[in-house]
Amino acid sequence: MTILSRRQTLTLGLGAALAAALSGRAGAAAGNPLVRFGEPRPFSFELLKERAERLAREPFRDGRSPHSAILERIDYTAFHEIKFRADHALWGDEEPRPAVQLFHLGKYFQEPCSIHVLEAGEAREVLYRQDLFDMPADSPAQDLPDDVGFSGFRLMNPEQYGDWFAFLGASYFRSAGELDQYGLSARGIAINTAMPVPEEFPRFSAFWLEAPAQAAAELTVYALLDGASLTGAYRIACRRDGAVTNDVEAVLHPRRAIERLGVAPLTSMFWYGEGQRVQAIDWRPEIHDSDGLAIRTGSGEQIWRPLNNPPTVMTNSFVDESPKGFGLLQRDRDFRNYQDDAVFYEKRPSVWVEPVGAWGAGEVQLVEIPTVDEIHDNVVAYWVPRDPVVPGQPLEFRYRLHWVREVPQPADLARADSLYVGVGGIPGQERPEGVTKFVVDFVGGRLAEFDAESGVEPVVSLSRGRLGESGCYPVQGDRGRFRAAFDVAAVGEVPVDMRLHLRHQGDALTETWLYQFFPDFARPRPT
Repeated sequence: MTILSRRQTLTLGLGAALAAALSGRAGAAAGNPLVRFGEPRPFSFELLKERAERLAREPFRDGRSPHSAILERIDYTAFHEIKFRADHALWGDEEPRPAVQLFHLGKYFQEPCSIHVLEAGEAREVLYRQDLFDMPADSPAQDLPDDVGFSGFRLMNPEQYGDWFAFLGASYFRSAGELDQYGLSARGIAINTAMPVPEEFPRFSAFWLEAPAQAAAELTVYALLDGASLTGAYRIACRRDGAVTNDVEAVLHPRRAIERLGVAPLTSMFWYGEGQRVQAIDWRPEIHDSDGLAIRTGSGEQIWRPLNNPPTVMTNSFVDESPKGFGLLQRDRDFRNYQDDAVFYEKRPSVWVEPVGAWGAGEVQLVEIPTVDEIHDNVVAYWVPRDPVVPGQPLEFRYRLHWVREVPQPADLARADSLYVGVGGIPGQERPEGVTKFVVDFVGGRLAEFDAESGVEPVVSLSRGRLGESGCYPVQGDRGRFRAAFDVAAVGEVPVDMRLHLRHQGDALTETWLYQFFPDFARPRPT
């Protein structure tokens, strides 16, 4: 499949002013001369699950549009010029119900999906017509026939000024969150990510949209997933009440054995942060949509793993039993640390995956891919079940996605706030070769109760190398902030895995900080 750069996707799919306004009830909408709907057909989630199960027993059919020659001409500019008409959106005049606007097909979105309006157990398909969209007279889309389908849809803000949720491309969906700024994405499923075989991108081939009986800023989305290796039935409830949440229920039917199945996958971008100044070739101090992976294990341990831009593709696994949650977070909310007043990295949402029910044994996997620019998503996180994924054994997962500014932290634990990396040794003295200093700040929890004489100590462990001088102390003038610093002597291409937390009289005061350091790639060197 063709992958569009992430900045283009943000501009195309989520920044274009599309439009809205139409009767929100399916029956009334079907009678609106501005929109054509298909005949009513029975629909329920049970029927959708049965359809996905039947589909898994059939050969996979490529969903690419037969009009590819025309769609190839609808490039970045041409796609941007095609705008959904303001008087055609679904539920456009029923605020606080979100108006729904539809996306056109184009060069980068050539797999059409069908979109249906659902009411009282009956579904009516929204039929494509060119007059649903405003487009230039010379647009390549003028050469398309009717009923070619759509590429996705989005949920609009009040008065249809911008949007807060969008489904566009393969099984991708994303929200602007409570800070109204798009960043990372979620997917329906991930298959064979960072494996020797090509990664698969199943698509949502059909959607059914159901507004609540009582007017509210929410919408329930039913979706049929279809791919070479599996099919699936999804129910995704989208709610906005300050923060945005999705209640997701997925029933998956493998067509064939899958070596690596990624459940509740999140996709983000990390180029560099304050701890990777060696890689900071851009003028901006930091560039990332997310700065770390957070995990709350089944046993209750809180883990924070700052993200990396590694020299090669790296997959890290965190084995667990029924995790309480995981997510890719943007903890740094200070504009001064980014200085980008165009895309506002400090406003990018954090996304927390909260499993519903026991997921059993498996592992959270973090995939980090090298990048030299911000236009590429290079970070993926998901849950991999331990049991084999084979045909004839359906899988069911339920979880809630939280698109938020801050993910709640256990009140008694301080969190890692900053990471700084530099040459080891002592200022004013000759710096030792091959030694790197790590400085990690922790804030919150019970740290304000302690001072430099309280006996707080860092607990550091390394997978290899030698631990040098280490210690921790309260930061002057910033009550409740403790700084841990330690030297690591290590060289070579093999990464060093680090583990750190602060404790007092045997009790942990902080979450567990993990990091992966590549000495020969990212080590600052003395001049």
